[in-house]
Amino acid sequence: MQVWEPYALGETTSLRAGAVEVALAGAGEARVTPLAGGVWLIDAPAATAAQWRVPCVGVTAFWTPAGGARWVPPIWSAPLVSRLSAGAPVVSLVGTAGVNVCTVGADEPAGQVSFTGGVVEETGEFVFTLRGEGLRFRLDLSGRHFSVTVGEVAEWWREAAGELPPVPGSARLPVYSTWYGMHQDVSAAAVERQARLAADLGCATVILDDGWQTADRARGYAFCGDWEPNTATFPDMSEHVARVRELGMAYLLWYALPFVGKHNAAFDRFQGRFLRYLDHMDAAVLDPRHPEVRAFLVGRLARAVEEWGMDGLKIDFVDRFATPGGDPAPGEGADCARVDEGVRRLLHDLDVRLRRTAPGLLVEHRQPYSGPGLWPYANMIRATDCPLSPQENRQRTVDLRLAAGPVAVHSDMILWHPDEPAEQVAVHLINALFSVPQISVDLAAQRPDQLAALRFWLGIFRRHLATLQLGALRPEQPEHGYPLVRAYDGQTTIVARYSPLPVEVPASGDLLVANAVADPRVVLHGAGAVRAEVRDCGGALTGTAELRLDGARVVDVPMGGLLTLRRV
Repeated sequence: MQVWEPYALGETTSLRAGAVEVALAGAGEARVTPLAGGVWLIDAPAATAAQWRVPCVGVTAFWTPAGGARWVPPIWSAPLVSRLSAGAPVVSLVGTAGVNVCTVGADEPAGQVSFTGGVVEETGEFVFTLRGEGLRFRLDLSGRHFSVTVGEVAEWWREAAGELPPVPGSARLPVYSTWYGMHQDVSAAAVERQARLAADLGCATVILDDGWQTADRARGYAFCGDWEPNTATFPDMSEHVARVRELGMAYLLWYALPFVGKHNAAFDRFQGRFLRYLDHMDAAVLDPRHPEVRAFLVGRLARAVEEWGMDGLKIDFVDRFATPGGDPAPGEGADCARVDEGVRRLLHDLDVRLRRTAPGLLVEHRQPYSGPGLWPYANMIRATDCPLSPQENRQRTVDLRLAAGPVAVHSDMILWHPDEPAEQVAVHLINALFSVPQISVDLAAQRPDQLAALRFWLGIFRRHLATLQLGALRPEQPEHGYPLVRAYDGQTTIVARYSPLPVEVPASGDLLVANAVADPRVVLHGAGAVRAEVRDCGGALTGTAELRLDGARVVDVPMGGLLTLRRV
């Protein structure tokens, strides 16, 4: 039978990884090394492409670190490109009950690789095609839970990266961000007011976003690039930072790293050293292949820490360095050919300089630039913008947790309508439970019940940080957006319930169940005697009981509430 193969590799050599035959184009010398049951390491330093097939038996989802739809794509789907400035080189074909059908991760932290994966209709097989300049990749056909296999790829990257800067404890504590709550309408007085309220509720960090550098409130980027404070709203940045830090809060400052707006002196200074001009943003993208561009950016960003006393930086839009269609030819004076190499040098130089002043430097990056090539330069990674979409925040933070290695994963900023019931405020927070929550509302305008929900759940984030952020993570049913997620550390298991699914009670240790659905009937499966405690969305105790578990047992937990079970 003739089978359409739009990604045929031409002349290939073949090797086997268990039951899978891998075709290599331009292979030269290649080697397969078994690592464990069902896992192989393939080294093909001269290969430009690799392709293999697996039967689509019980397949339910195709997981990628970019998030989004979990459908199983057809063979003609566009490739997923991973490079230093965007993406992470790992994908997983997932089967029933979260079983890994095939997970592949490439060892390309600084280079560019592309995955093309899709179903061949004539055969019901899934074809993987991996392209890059020299290939080294893990092929996992072990049949374990997909989250375990993706996590092992991340650990493989971590081992290859060598020593990385530590992740400070403050990187894992709740954050107040100005962006959604204040947008560009920021001032020293307004930020200090929110910081005081946020500190009282349990936040440990403030992020000052866009607006500090301009009097313009049009939400564009025409006034980015010189990075001078707007003295009308921030008359003395150093004194302002000191007042916030006196509250016990760390302080980060936002920079749109690649952009230089048309109303900045830097726009004229760097004419001829742009990658492209973005009409809809009124700004150009600087070309980091030029050493004078890198030196300028390093100097501007370093001021925040060295002169103003900031604890770190929110570095935004790194992915915009990647030019659609490929890198333009380097201009005169460039000292490297690839844009990603220029980005790497820029971030390296900034990191080296700032760690002299601030060894515990905090640096936030954002999805989709989350790959291992950037781990040396950031210790916080935030889910990409999904305002007022708790389900998307849940999916993106869980995706990041699986492949982010040592980096602290943060939610996108959590906001809600002023009329939101307190129960729904709690639901927003529970959807970010396995990450560091970033809050972005006007705290001074919140009702007492909304503040109670916020205080209670931020307390849960802090009190159970070790389990929630550092414990083993087990998300279920990626094809349905993770309707149930659990984390466990050997002593405590925490389950977040986003759909009315039953919950397994572990044989030992405490169990916490966060209920984010309107149906209060939590079905427990387990055995033995437990003491149950139920709290509502604001932390008020609504009931206690001693229960004998024998098969299924139903306990009512209000939406936004928390059930705690302890063995007796």
